[in-house]
Amino acid sequence: DYAAMDRAAYDGMSAIENRHWWFVARRSIIASLIDRIDLPEVPRILEAGCGTGGNLALLADYGQLDAFEYDDDARALSAAKGICPVRFGALPDRVDSGNAPYDLIAMLDVLEHIDDDRASLATLGTLLARDGRMIVTVPAVPSLWSNHDVLHHHKRRYTRDGLSAVFAAAGLVVEDIGYFNSLLFPLALAQRLAARVTGSEQPVDSLPAKPLNAALQAVFSAERHMLGKVRFPIGLSLYAIARRGGGTA
Repeated sequence: DYAAMDRAAYDGMSAIENRHWWFVARRSIIASLIDRIDLPEVPRILEAGCGTGGNLALLADYGQLDAFEYDDDARALSAAKGICPVRFGALPDRVDSGNAPYDLIAMLDVLEHIDDDRASLATLGTLLARDGRMIVTVPAVPSLWSNHDVLHHHKRRYTRDGLSAVFAAAGLVVEDIGYFNSLLFPLALAQRLAARVTGSEQPVDSLPAKPLNAALQAVFSAERHMLGKVRFPIGLSLYAIARRGGGTA
């Protein structure tokens, strides 16, 4: 099971996820990734671990959406948005099948919270349609581990090879994988190194001043035009798009 984040962390996330540069820009990246997937006209979509519901409106634009969430407080916040049913679910072994099979399953910065990542991906694989796709995002670069990861109850950060290996062990075929949030990587690296030197525990996900927030959002969002054309060698995050094993590409 996941370790639930602190109530204060969920309340804070819900309050800023429509404005904070990271959440807003990440949604534009996710949309650009989904746009590259060949989906049916009205796909069945599942968000696995929807948190406070910041991605529900985006995903609902693409089709018929279901969602599940482990934490009671986060689930209440997401259900209150009224976008889709949000049921209880805990990976890897306490998830009902809902409206499976799904044409698209999105698991967005959730896998790093779960002890058994391989079994969790395997469980979701059983809910995929034969030609369905799973899109997963996770924090990258284990050496960037910081107080932010501790605050958000992360179990790990991933490398590209490490994430690929977990998918393979779960019986899923990765069609595309890559780093993103790469343009801001030098800035993030400098910030985290400085925090280690000074011992600062200032949260990095508080809402910046409006001009800085807008600038960071513009830089991060610009990567949506580069995905599939530029292969970033490193980034703060990784994405993967996968399908069930044994099917055709």
